[in-house]
Amino acid sequence: MNPVQINFQKAHFITSAPSLKQCPDDTGVEVAFAGRSNAGKSSALNTLAQQNKLARTSKTPGRTQLINFFEIEPGIRIVDLPGYGFAKVPERMKREWQKNMSEYLEDRRSLKALVLVMDIRHPLTEFDIMMCDWALDVQMPVHILLTKSDKLKRGPAQSTRLKVKKTMERMGDLLTVQTFSSLKKEGTDQLQKQISAFLSSQTEDNQTED
Repeated sequence: MNPVQINFQKAHFITSAPSLKQCPDDTGVEVAFAGRSNAGKSSALNTLAQQNKLARTSKTPGRTQLINFFEIEPGIRIVDLPGYGFAKVPERMKREWQKNMSEYLEDRRSLKALVLVMDIRHPLTEFDIMMCDWALDVQMPVHILLTKSDKLKRGPAQSTRLKVKKTMERMGDLLTVQTFSSLKKEGTDQLQKQISAFLSSQTEDNQTED
């Protein structure tokens, strides 16, 4: 079957949820973006959708405190998960974020793949490795997005990509890795194709089951 062509420019915000209970109906398919608070997650989402203000960006890391849902078409969604790490909030609130994100990752049936956003200069933090190992346990595909690649020359950037893939080779075919720059819009086509593949393959599986 040919992959369904996803028009990411049609993405629009539908709701924010503080916990799994407040999330939209658990139907259809969705791909979630996760990453540390300063990794450039919101900028990557805006670049993916070719919209400047789809996801809120801030000079203060950690502003994404809720699970944010963006619908592309009925039953097809992109999800922005709370950033991890740098937010200047009470420890109790950080624990609450972690709890809500864990519930979403473990119990959300419509979640089909993760885009794990990392600053190319600081890849594979403890949190990143934890997310990859969790994905391996549940056999969920992960696409690592090495953002801010414009901060490195092409050679070192590609070297980092290969090193990340080698370090996480235990994930096998579940893992894909690319470099990405929101500033220069480099890697956008590759990201769109990868997420389209995640979403369209799952859509086809659902239609087959029906």
